[in-house]
Amino acid sequence: METGCLEFRTMDDLPLADLVAFTAVARERSFREAARKRGASASSLSEAVRRLEEHLGVRLLNRTTRSVTPTEAGERLMERLTPAMGEIAIALDDINSFRDNVAGTLRLNVPTVAAMVVMPDIISRFLVLYPAISVEIVAEDSFIDVVAAGYDAGVRYDERLEKDMIAVPIGPRRQFYITAAAPEYLAANGTPQHPRDVLEHRCIRHRFLSGSVVPWEFERNGETIFIAPSMVVATNSIEIERSAAVAGLGIIRTFREFIAPQIAGGELVPILEEWDTAFSGPFLYYASRRHMPAPLRAFVDFLNLEQRRSRDRWTPET
Repeated sequence: METGCLEFRTMDDLPLADLVAFTAVARERSFREAARKRGASASSLSEAVRRLEEHLGVRLLNRTTRSVTPTEAGERLMERLTPAMGEIAIALDDINSFRDNVAGTLRLNVPTVAAMVVMPDIISRFLVLYPAISVEIVAEDSFIDVVAAGYDAGVRYDERLEKDMIAVPIGPRRQFYITAAAPEYLAANGTPQHPRDVLEHRCIRHRFLSGSVVPWEFERNGETIFIAPSMVVATNSIEIERSAAVAGLGIIRTFREFIAPQIAGGELVPILEEWDTAFSGPFLYYASRRHMPAPLRAFVDFLNLEQRRSRDRWTPET
């Protein structure tokens, strides 16, 4: 690419869509991932970046078959564009105050458990009230900077909340981690009477995408015990964990909501119930800013109203 004699370029020469495409690819370090999150094709983003590079006369991204990384010029442009794009988004959202209905896109990053248990019902009812809003949700268990990643907000449990974020309750205010096994497994291997007995059993454990497998935590009357039992299955898939437990492969310890239907149907039997671990429910969290995007403001107002109306609905069994 020629860079020796650069012709001066004005903003009139640069399509905003190409700048948006570049920031998306630079942020994700991947054409494919940026395309997935934007609902576009990787080829269209590649063409947009190519046009931008030709306009500017400099290479912005280094591309190989394995990676996409910003050049020095790309890094500098990205640093300047990121806050500018945020201001543009806020400016466009402010226009929503002149509409009869709030419109725009709400982008959320949520943990897998919230995506499965909390979000479906809440999002469905929210979109009925705000049909002009669209929602993009990415479910993952890694702990990212939601603002830097381009999300409006995230969902986390209180021990993972950043201190400088605003938190709003979402979903049940109390949840439980429980232990269970298939009747056939217990008949063949016996029923643990104490958490330490679990060390003598095969277990089905959750492995996070980071590779970590956290110990099981049991709590009763102020006593807390951490157990790291042997693993017959370790996976980040709740479906595989649940299926393995139903098949009688071992003991499972997980969110009560994940296996409630199997317990109700007799496929799994609760054990060590006096050691069930209670914890507070999740929160929607977002950065404090002068102008909130209109879809996020509408969602926060919706959640606040839901909490006032539905305290009894989220009260767990005791």
